[in-house]
Amino acid sequence: QVQLVESGGGSVQAGGSLRLSCVASGSIFNDIMVGWYRQAPGKQRESVANITSDLSTNYADSVKGRFIISRDSAKNMAYLQMNSLKPEDTGVYYCNAAGTTWSESGPPKMYVHDYWGQGTQVTVSS
Repeated sequence: QVQLVESGGGSVQAGGSLRLSCVASGSIFNDIMVGWYRQAPGKQRESVANITSDLSTNYADSVKGRFIISRDSAKNMAYLQMNSLKPEDTGVYYCNAAGTTWSESGPPKMYVHDYWGQGTQVTVSS
C-alpha cells in the first residue's frame, strides 16, 4: 500500500509560480508512474503531467513549457513546478501513483497499483 500526501497549493496571481509536492509512504512508489491531475469546479479530472520510474515525462498541451514534473526516489517524493500560472490552472491538484509490479520471489504474481492523494487547492486570480 502507498499513501500519498500533497502540499504546496495556494492562491497566486496570474503569472506567478507554485511548487506542489507529493510525499509517498512505501518503496513501491519508486517503481511506478507518478502523475499530477487536476479538477476544476464543474469539470472532469484531467491529467496534467506524469513521470515514469525511468524519468520519462509527459505533459498536457495546456501546461507544456510552463510546468515541470520531477521525482526524487531517495525521498519518495514527486514535485510539480508550476510557472506562468493562468486563471484556467485553478483547481484541485491530485497526486497519483499507478502501475504494475511483479513479485520478487516465488511464482510470478502481478500487482496492480493505483493510489491517490487527497488533493491540494490551487487558485490563480487574474
